Amino acid sequence: MAIAPLSWTDLEALTDFQVDAVNGPTNAQARWRLFGHPEADVQVTLYRDNHAWCPYCQKVWLWLEEQQIPYRIEKVTMFCYGEKESWYKHKVRSGMLPALELDGRIITESDDILIALERAFSPLGKGMKDPTVMPLRQLERLLFRAWCNWLCIPSISPQQEQQNRAHFIEVVGKVEQALASTPGSYFLAEFGTADVIFTPYVERMNASLYYYKGYSLREDNPHLAAWFEAMESRSTYRGTQSDFHTHVHDLPPQMGGCWDNGQPQTLLNQQRVDHGPWFGLPDVAYPEPENSRQEALSRVIKHRANIVRVNPVEDRLFDQALRCALTSMMIGEACLPPPGSDAGLRYLRDRINVPRDMSIYAGKRLREALEKTAALVGDQQGSPIPIRHRRDQDPANFATS
Repeated sequence: MAIAPLSWTDLEALTDFQVDAVNGPTNAQARWRLFGHPEADVQVTLYRDNHAWCPYCQKVWLWLEEQQIPYRIEKVTMFCYGEKESWYKHKVRSGMLPALELDGRIITESDDILIALERAFSPLGKGMKDPTVMPLRQLERLLFRAWCNWLCIPSISPQQEQQNRAHFIEVVGKVEQALASTPGSYFLAEFGTADVIFTPYVERMNASLYYYKGYSLREDNPHLAAWFEAMESRSTYRGTQSDFHTHVHDLPPQMGGCWDNGQPQTLLNQQRVDHGPWFGLPDVAYPEPENSRQEALSRVIKHRANIVRVNPVEDRLFDQALRCALTSMMIGEACLPPPGSDAGLRYLRDRINVPRDMSIYAGKRLREALEKTAALVGDQQGSPIPIRHRRDQDPANFATS
């Protein structure tokens, strides 16, 4: 027998999740990161995208978090999901992201930003121009190009698809050799700059190739698997880490398209990423935190007015359906939503962003609850996720007053 949905007041009583966005663990919600310093110590402003989709922003973000350099964050709209703010185009004429303001000077290009930060503070382990790091930087670019050739250029024949796949795997073999040559799991003897450089695109390769090509980078390469595990032992990385669903749907408009091969394994993987089950996907391996449900609930409560407002289902109907999903997530029992709400629940399921909205396990728990609750009343899907742009994710719809 299904239970009745809890009120918002009763739901609020079920979570005490809080995060110290300023001095606590790495998180996507922060506007200041002080690491115990006074605001007067801040010399750095990082301009990054609202959604934490930009790989080059993640690189600089992760470096600052590892070094615990006090900094301020200004969030900017990427072109693929909205109009870039005029104040930012006035400050950075190219509109490029990321940008860094260091003692009043604007720097663009992520590599140039890291070099400037090294000069102003200190390198993260071996620096950008260290002779042990330079070949790894070149290897990362080689891997990036092989990935783009396979993922973003439609193959004109099965033979070309196989050639692109083989070339990517050949380059991955070189990455495996580089990792195997060190005594630990990182690219050099200790974690450092090289790992930060590889992180953004290797994370996106892991997601996109699983979804569009049926290839599991993390599962098929033992040294990269160990590297991912080592990265996930770091709270800095976990705070910037995204999930498969977020990446595979934010990448097409950024990359100019992602082409799937239509193979049986690819179709199975796509079904899994889009419709679940989300637990057990090779996007995360560290144990689930005990408070992941509380985190998901807390984040929905904070933004519930906007979540309800932008949903295609009528407000009152969706409000009840959303409370049903959250009640089920927290109580562990089925809560029957009103008829006709299944499309609205799945619309939200498809638009959870990790880590913008919440961390990776909280996102999985919320997606799971939304899908299970929607399945109680029907199989209607939400409006499809756009592939030419992501204007459905205009940050103005999610801003809090």
